[in-house]
Amino acid sequence: MERFDIAIIGTGPAGISAALTAHARNKRFVLLGSTELSPKISKAHRIDNYPGLPMITGREFAEQLKAQLAAMEIPVTGKQVSAVYATGDFFTLQAGEEMLEADTVIVATGVMQGKLLPGEEAFLGRGVSYCATCDARLYRGKTVAVIGSSADAAKEAEFLAEIVENVLYFPISGELPSESEKLRIFHEKPVEIIGEKTVSTLKTDQGEHEISCVFVLRDAVMPDKLVPGVETDGAHICVDLSMRTNIPGLFACGDIAGKPYQYVKSAGQGNVAALSAVSYLQNKK
Repeated sequence: MERFDIAIIGTGPAGISAALTAHARNKRFVLLGSTELSPKISKAHRIDNYPGLPMITGREFAEQLKAQLAAMEIPVTGKQVSAVYATGDFFTLQAGEEMLEADTVIVATGVMQGKLLPGEEAFLGRGVSYCATCDARLYRGKTVAVIGSSADAAKEAEFLAEIVENVLYFPISGELPSESEKLRIFHEKPVEIIGEKTVSTLKTDQGEHEISCVFVLRDAVMPDKLVPGVETDGAHICVDLSMRTNIPGLFACGDIAGKPYQYVKSAGQGNVAALSAVSYLQNKK
C-alpha cells in the first residue's frame, strides 16, 4: 500500500491552500474531499475581504480555486473520509471501502453546523453510520434511512439503493436522488434515532419509520468522531499557532480549528499547517 507524506482532508480554502503548499514542497500528498469543493463557497453571495480578489462572488471564487488546482495538476479524489486512526508512526484513513496510509494528516473539513440528533451518538456503530460506501453491505436485504445534507448525499443514497432492500431519504439540503422502487423521498424532519441494542426506528415530526440503520450524511462530522483521541473544544479541534494538535503528526486548519469562519483566515492556516507537516516530516527523518 502506498503511503503518502501528507493526507489533506477537505477541499475548502484551508485544504486547497495546504495542498498548494505541499505541492510546492514536493511532497507526496493526497487531497480528499468533494470535487465540487466546499458547497459553502459557491453559495456565498460576495466575498469582500480576500486580498487581490475584491468583490468576487462565491461561485467565481470556487471556479478560480478549481482552475488553480488544475493548473498545478493537483487532483481531488472525491473520496469522503469517515475515520482517521493514529497507528504509531503513521495514520490510517478510511475513505469509503479503501484504506489509505499517511505519515501526517491535515484536517480541514470545516465545522459541523447544528447539533447531533438525539440517539445519534449513542448508536454510532450500532445502526448509525456517516459513510454509505463503507457500511452499505452490512445492510443487505434491510431498510435504511438516509438523512442527506451533504453535496454527495443524493449519490450515496442511490448507491445504497443498489445494495440494500429499501432506502428512505430525508433531504435536509442539496440535490434530491432519483426515486425508484427501492428509494423513496420523505419530506419530514428527523427528530430522534430510537432503538435498544441497535437502531430500530427513525422518528420524524410526522411519524416513525422502522429501519435498521440511519446514514447521517453531512459535509462535516464532529472531530472526535473523525479522529478518536483528538483534543477538542466543542465542535473545534484544539491547535497551537503552528496548527499542531495533541496527536503528533496531526494538524488542523480552517473552520475546524475555530473562529473566525473566514476564507482568508482558513487559507492562511492551511499554508501554516502544510509547512508544519513538512517540518514534522523532516524532523522525523
